[in-house]
Amino acid sequence: MQQALIETNLAQQPHRLTLDSRSRLSITGVLEVESFDDTEILLTSTRGPMSIRGQGLHLQQLSIDGGQVLVDGSVDAISYEDDIPRGGFFARLFG
Repeated sequence: MQQALIETNLAQQPHRLTLDSRSRLSITGVLEVESFDDTEILLTSTRGPMSIRGQGLHLQQLSIDGGQVLVDGSVDAISYEDDIPRGGFFARLFG
């Protein structure tokens, strides 16, 4: 019961991105970190799946209970992904 209440509260949390000098990224409204390495971080926010791409990316702070993530490194791209899986180049071209 309490877990469901926490998840409901997180899903209603505002989603905010703050990027300082392309080297420090603060994100709120994070529901789950799917995967991460030094070039890409995949996570689910209250506004859907998203990816952060760059070089030397590090999760400096991770608070899933609070829905906050702090990333250091060189951020090259931030994008929101569709829930629908996409195929490769030819699948999109001919599909």
